[in-house]
Amino acid sequence: MPSPIPDTMRAIEITAPGGPDVLCPTTRPVPRPGSGQILIAIDHAGVNRPDALQRAGNYAPPPGASDLPGLEAAGHVAAIGPDVTRWAVGDAVCALLPGGGYAQYALTHQDHALPVPAGLSMAQAAALCETFFTVWSNVFMRGRLKGGERFLVHGGSSGIGTTAIQLAHHFGARVFTTAGSAEKCAACVALGAEQAINYRDTDFVAVMRAQGGANLILDMVGGDYLPRNVQALADDGRLVQIAFLQGPKVELNFAQMMMRRLTITGSTLRPQSDAAKARIGAELASHVWPLLSAGRIAPVMDQVFALEDAAKAHARMESSAHIGKIVLKV
Repeated sequence: MPSPIPDTMRAIEITAPGGPDVLCPTTRPVPRPGSGQILIAIDHAGVNRPDALQRAGNYAPPPGASDLPGLEAAGHVAAIGPDVTRWAVGDAVCALLPGGGYAQYALTHQDHALPVPAGLSMAQAAALCETFFTVWSNVFMRGRLKGGERFLVHGGSSGIGTTAIQLAHHFGARVFTTAGSAEKCAACVALGAEQAINYRDTDFVAVMRAQGGANLILDMVGGDYLPRNVQALADDGRLVQIAFLQGPKVELNFAQMMMRRLTITGSTLRPQSDAAKARIGAELASHVWPLLSAGRIAPVMDQVFALEDAAKAHARMESSAHIGKIVLKV
């Protein structure tokens, strides 16, 4: 029998904009599902860069979303709202969340949840959705990566990077990546990268130009990487921007874009419509979830922290010492 749903729950809230120490335990009312929503009793929750941006005051939740951080989780359906047809109470799910994952319970749209792939633990399942939704929508839907193309992903040892390497390699692309140490470069090659470039001592532009240029680049660094990415692209190449760890503003000569027929695009996941996220989820269910269940790809796991240690989890993520995903055990 399902456990009764309590009135209150443990959660981690952002007490003020700032560093990891502003993440503090609190007690909140358990949310109730509305039309088309499911309530998930969370087992594990993923930790992602957007959580840190929100904590610092630079990434406000969309209207109607929880102010608690946390954009992905895995657990069991605890309750369903009106018009929910895909799930029943007790189903094991992993889900993309609009927020609220650092808690015992969270709401999401029924079409933003997927079954936990066969053979994966709840910790692994919690590390899937934010990263896989982001990579699939930007690399394959927006970036139109095809087999045989040269693909460069920056930050190859991150959650995004380790996912992008595996998916691009599986679908036949030649994968190149950047990382900041020999250990991280070796991990990227083990996942399927043809070459991992240590950006501390090697110029990725020179490497990619020697290969004929990248057909597609996925970047979350920004700053002075933007003009260098343009230089690293092959003619007719595409640059997809998903974050700006070094800032969004830079001087760029757009004449190169016209002369070489380049495409510069980008997206962020959280503000997109429920329907747009549902389309991404449907493609993942068709093309990627079978690979996870078959063990052909898997999330790369770094470390698991207790929910109450969310500040320590953020400190590790922002140290960039991690390889792969960090999750919270709720």
